[in-house]
Amino acid sequence: MSDLFPTPSPAQWRTLAEKALKDRPIESLVHMDADGLVTRPLYAGATGVEAVFAPRPSDADGRAWDLRTLVEGDEAAAVNVAVLADLEGGAASIVLKGAVLADSEPLARALDGVALELAAVALDAGLDGPDAANALAVAAKGSPRARLMFHMDPVSAFAETGEAPRSMEEHLTLAANTAARHAGAYPDATFFLGSGRVAHEAGGSIAQELAFAASNAVALIKAAVEAGMTAERALKGVVLGVSVDQEYFDGLAKVRALRLMWRSICQAFGVEAPALIEARSSRRMLSARDPWPNLLRLTAAGFAGAVGGADAVVLDGFTRAEGRPDAFARRQARNTQLVLMEEANLGRVDDPAAGSWYLDQRTRELAEAGWAEFQIIEAEGGLVEALRGHLIQSRIARSREVLETALAKGGKQMVGVTKFVDPDPRPSAFEAEPRVSPVGGGDACVPLTPIRLAAPFEAEGAAK
Repeated sequence: MSDLFPTPSPAQWRTLAEKALKDRPIESLVHMDADGLVTRPLYAGATGVEAVFAPRPSDADGRAWDLRTLVEGDEAAAVNVAVLADLEGGAASIVLKGAVLADSEPLARALDGVALELAAVALDAGLDGPDAANALAVAAKGSPRARLMFHMDPVSAFAETGEAPRSMEEHLTLAANTAARHAGAYPDATFFLGSGRVAHEAGGSIAQELAFAASNAVALIKAAVEAGMTAERALKGVVLGVSVDQEYFDGLAKVRALRLMWRSICQAFGVEAPALIEARSSRRMLSARDPWPNLLRLTAAGFAGAVGGADAVVLDGFTRAEGRPDAFARRQARNTQLVLMEEANLGRVDDPAAGSWYLDQRTRELAEAGWAEFQIIEAEGGLVEALRGHLIQSRIARSREVLETALAKGGKQMVGVTKFVDPDPRPSAFEAEPRVSPVGGGDACVPLTPIRLAAPFEAEGAAK
């Protein structure tokens, strides 16, 4: 077989590539990203790529990954209808967000009919995370094996809004004390979400997002240990959060890189704990004027999370750039994952990216770049101090400028926004999202305001 299909050397490949490029230099195939990492045109064993193996640790109760849906709402009865529809339609777990989390009574009504021992329930409550966690604990009373995911993440909420009613040290302590109080009653629960998504949504690079997630997790673990939890329980109580977008190679390499970084964090605490990674679809990639191409972007994001080895994948509705998704958009988000899981069979291979010279190299380089950025944050006094000092924000602003410039000058394209633009897009239904003003008075920083990459192009088109 080797005689029929000889393996060319890098030198032979270069000769053929130069011939195919004609007048273009071979260096035109080399690209550099916002982290200064170079993507080369050729990866092979001869280029010194080291193999990486970063599989997810479990099979999510017989499935390749946990199909998780986001249900946003303020009225308990409507949320309950949406939750039951998702679970009956194939979802394995849910994330709840909205005013329904304000108290245990509406939350219990929203979860009426949900078997909490089977369907995991997560929260997205921002700085009100401890109160929402207490409400969920009360709503789950009588189900000690309930698979609760409190997802307390005060630093991300602070970074996004730039305001907090207390000092961030107090918010971290409150979250940690809440976790310690419920740890005994709910042994299967997780407590914290060490997410880096706020960095991504503000235009940050991959390494910046990974570093934010790692430093966020470390801050939560330290607070939990100070509150009396063991390091092992604290680490096992952390879920790592990361964004995935239409750049599926980078997305899946990012998930794998985060798993490698988590191993180093565990070693620093002297504990072995598997990484639990929740991958959510990017909102900065969504278009509002023509939401239908978002279905393609969300499918690519789901592919990245699944192939990258995320333990759970959450896809937004395709209309999320305009408001809360309606029942149709939520069904599309759910069914996209079902097709990827049950028809495309993406989870049948454990860590399918392993062995790809390019993806292994990209994974390792992203992990190293993320770890270097994480060390910078820790040297600046930790995540909270780096936010207060406007250190992270300025670095993310530079990455955002690189990304926006690439789109403006044609180096990057968005289907339906900068390329193949539909002159008369079909409207789509969505639900209005109430505006919630952040509460300040305690701590402050320059906010990492979320962006949407299509917004400038949509505004330009509307002005014509």
